[in-house]
Amino acid sequence: MTHKDLLKKIAKLETINDHLAAEAHYLDQLTRALGFIDGTKTLKSAALEMLDADSKKGGISKKSDDIALN
Repeated sequence: MTHKDLLKKIAKLETINDHLAAEAHYLDQLTRALGFIDGTKTLKSAALEMLDADSKKGGISKKSDDIALN
């Protein structure tokens, strides 16, 4: 790759990163508006608790490979 190509790639990645950051912020605002006190952090905890309860009942499998959020 040439220097020019690398600069174009960096610019594209920066645009994608900005878009994802804006989406994450918006999702956090929405979850707070819905009553999740710490936004997406609280939503993630609630979702993991639900998955754990389901897996104990023999429902949804909760494997770490299946869950991409950290």
